[in-house]
Amino acid sequence: MLNYGDAVAHLHIARRVLDAHQPRFTQLGSVWLPLPHILLIPFVQIYSWWADGLAGVIPSALAYLAACAGLYKLARRWLPPICAALALAFFAVNPNLLYLQTTAMTEPLFLCEMIWIAVWLVEWRESLDAHPDRGARLLWFIAVALVAAIYTRYDGWVMALLAWGSVGLILARRGGLRSGAFWLATVLVVAAPVAWFIYNSAAFGDWLYFLRGPYSAKAIEMRTSVPGFPPHPGWHDPWVALIFFLKAAELDAGAAAWGNIPLALAALGTVYAWLTSRRRAFTWALLLWLPVPFYAYSIAYGSVPIFLPVWWPYSWYNSRYGMELLPAFALGIGFAAQLFRATLHEFKPRHLYGERESLLMSCVMAFLFGLINMNLLQMIRERPLVYVESTKNIQSRRSYENQIPPALRELLSKQASTVILMDTSTDPELVALTGIPLRQTINESDREIYQAALAAPAAHAGLVLAFASDEIDRAVKAHPAGLIALRHFAAPGQPSATIYMSDTGFPRQASTTLNKPTQSVVASGKESQ
Repeated sequence: MLNYGDAVAHLHIARRVLDAHQPRFTQLGSVWLPLPHILLIPFVQIYSWWADGLAGVIPSALAYLAACAGLYKLARRWLPPICAALALAFFAVNPNLLYLQTTAMTEPLFLCEMIWIAVWLVEWRESLDAHPDRGARLLWFIAVALVAAIYTRYDGWVMALLAWGSVGLILARRGGLRSGAFWLATVLVVAAPVAWFIYNSAAFGDWLYFLRGPYSAKAIEMRTSVPGFPPHPGWHDPWVALIFFLKAAELDAGAAAWGNIPLALAALGTVYAWLTSRRRAFTWALLLWLPVPFYAYSIAYGSVPIFLPVWWPYSWYNSRYGMELLPAFALGIGFAAQLFRATLHEFKPRHLYGERESLLMSCVMAFLFGLINMNLLQMIRERPLVYVESTKNIQSRRSYENQIPPALRELLSKQASTVILMDTSTDPELVALTGIPLRQTINESDREIYQAALAAPAAHAGLVLAFASDEIDRAVKAHPAGLIALRHFAAPGQPSATIYMSDTGFPRQASTTLNKPTQSVVASGKESQ
């Protein structure tokens, strides 16, 4: 449940809203949108649920169940129960999704929102002529779901623009813009991104802080790229970006052994649905394919790389983004199954009628359900891509999570209330594994207190945890007075870490009993062993 560093960070952000020196709404941060963290707040108040990740399961699992219900409801608008059940099975038993719904990641929530937006848009379009009053109520459902999507992932901004803009155009053609309900709902939808701009401006001094601040995707790309080389495959190349995203979606939805078959079947089923279904209503279901152009653009121009183990650079990074195409795959495959049944019915041998035809159809559908089971088993045998990515993700943190919390617990056993100066943005799980509340630390989210502590570490904290070249490490070297280096830590591929003790805020005698071999004194900004 805590493999992904992002999952740990989501839990940490939710926890620090109330567990901080300065509890306030701005603890929600800037880059990640706030709704997933707001939903987590009630559950992370139970310390053990925060520490072991259980708090993330509750909203994610509920979103998963709601997404399954929504997908089946959407499929039943056009498909018979057996084909709708096939689409649901493909979606619900996907091992990558089953894993993500046990974490605090945002994908299950956004999939739920995306599916229900499509469901309610389809129902709204069908109710325009027959049930105008119901259509007005559905507008509010759609508006609320769009606001939720806007506050979950930035994909939701594009979806809201396209969906609500199209709603407005349809109503304009029908002379329905005089409806007060539409304009009130429009205010709600438009206010959502505007409020995010205002929040960033008020809290961080820049209305586009989430886009160009130090923690933005663009800033991370600039820090991690090698001069003279493209930062990642697809950089400023929409075609390569499109191929990478579609490949990620294929690997997330089906076993690698199936190749392009899931994508081909989903595309075939979608075309068949467009040709045979009520087009005006089915057009809204095409919103499920919106991630294709969105991520093609984001990879090419939005500093959003995707690395896959099958293509250079043969690594795992953001492969879970392909999960956003899973509902489109599932619905398309449901229609492909209906196409297969219709073709078989049309061209069946003459001797197959009545019960024999029914038996044949049952055998065919059993075979198709068997293929879904084969896909599931093969994906598990190959190991699900998203789960493997998460295991790679935790490997970079595991060494320090095994080393540093026991050392901090030992030091805190001498004085449990000691305040620790540390950066919690890189690995907040260090705090949870130590067993202390966040308010016992001075970290980057404390802002004014944190800046004061950087100017005089020994005067503000009893213990200081610094990683080589980070902001706290530079502060320690600039203001070494009163600090004693107690322990050093090293991990492959990671900056070294050091725990310092303040001789004013922590019992001096602790340094004579704890970790004697690594004791050193900081003088003039240098460590003398």
